[in-house]
Amino acid sequence: MLKQIPQILSPDLVKILMEMGHGDEIILADGNFPGASHTNNLVRCDGLKIPELLQAILHLFPLDTYVDEAVVLMKVAEGDDYEPVIWDTYKEILQSSEVENSNVEYVERFNFYERSKQAYAIVTTSEQSLYANMILKKGVIQ
Repeated sequence: MLKQIPQILSPDLVKILMEMGHGDEIILADGNFPGASHTNNLVRCDGLKIPELLQAILHLFPLDTYVDEAVVLMKVAEGDDYEPVIWDTYKEILQSSEVENSNVEYVERFNFYERSKQAYAIVTTSEQSLYANMILKKGVIQ
């Protein structure tokens, strides 16, 4: 155990967060996301939901301030009549975490999948909310 590291973060996830450099991206994926087929750097966080994981990660992880949007969400598919309530939860967490760049970009589903293949790592969770997938772009500590 270490001081000030949220207990919800596994050693594997902390290692990944530390290895990442400026501009690297990490995916926080819901339970439906095809994480294993999209990366060689998969971290399983079974039993965890994205909001609690996001809050813990932001405790350690600076978001990129050199881009317009350091947070990316998967757009609702055209014709899908669904409003992701979890997005409001994410925005509340971002605001309460006092990150410097909480601007959000919305990316079409298949573009999101392609972008995820280039991410440093994918973290799979047991999140059941639809359209809960998120990309975080790492910044620098100043």
